Amino acid sequence: MEKDYNSEVERLLEAPHWVIDMLPQQVPPDSPGQFFAVEKYYLNDYCNMPPQVPLRRQFGDVLLKLNCYHDFVVNYAPDDKWVKNPEPAQLCSWLTQSLGHAHLCVLVDDEDALITASSGDCYLTLYNPTEGLLKLVGQLATAAGLFLWRPPCETSDNS
Repeated sequence: MEKDYNSEVERLLEAPHWVIDMLPQQVPPDSPGQFFAVEKYYLNDYCNMPPQVPLRRQFGDVLLKLNCYHDFVVNYAPDDKWVKNPEPAQLCSWLTQSLGHAHLCVLVDDEDALITASSGDCYLTLYNPTEGLLKLVGQLATAAGLFLWRPPCETSDNS
């Protein structure tokens, strides 16, 4: 019997999470800067490329390198199919498209963890990582020019 991946995702979405982001920490709501203008620039106008491509390439670097260490089971919402270890080009294509109209869910099954990319966001979210997975993702994010941080609402736990 095939595993119910949708139930796994629902369960993991309730777990503690970290953010893989272009910024080193969450921007405060009352920040005097222009976060939303910068976010829009990265989502739509960066380097006159199709939306999201440069930032999504950085995210793709993290995922592809992580896939060297762990099997992935991936769901790209418009297709609504789960694919084990999709071809690297397919995974990056889904990732690039996921900001426009869909969500991408990556189950790191052997680690009981989830990574999501959601429509309109400039970050990935990592749910329920083990200490080892968190360290590895942090190294891969840094190598890709990204940051890994825990949202303030998550730091009240004991971890």
